[in-house]
Amino acid sequence: MLTKRVKSRIIGEHKKHDKDTGSAEVQIAMISRQVDELADHLKKNPKDNHSRRGLLKMVSRRRKLLSYLKKTEPGSYDKLIKKLDLKR
Repeated sequence: MLTKRVKSRIIGEHKKHDKDTGSAEVQIAMISRQVDELADHLKKNPKDNHSRRGLLKMVSRRRKLLSYLKKTEPGSYDKLIKKLDLKR
């Protein structure tokens, strides 16, 4: 679970304009942070299958958003991949 401070920092780094909170870039960055935190949790708690299912759903959602971004804005996609250090 992300705190308000972490969310606002992520939004500030990835927003397109002042009131941007829902663009694909922001959503991908938020999901990536949640995936990282949940992956750390699952390393400590390997039998937590409910959280593992949630992780798989988040990864799927991020993949769909990334494919959308790649189709609509390829330049922004490349920048985001490099910034978040994700595989293609």
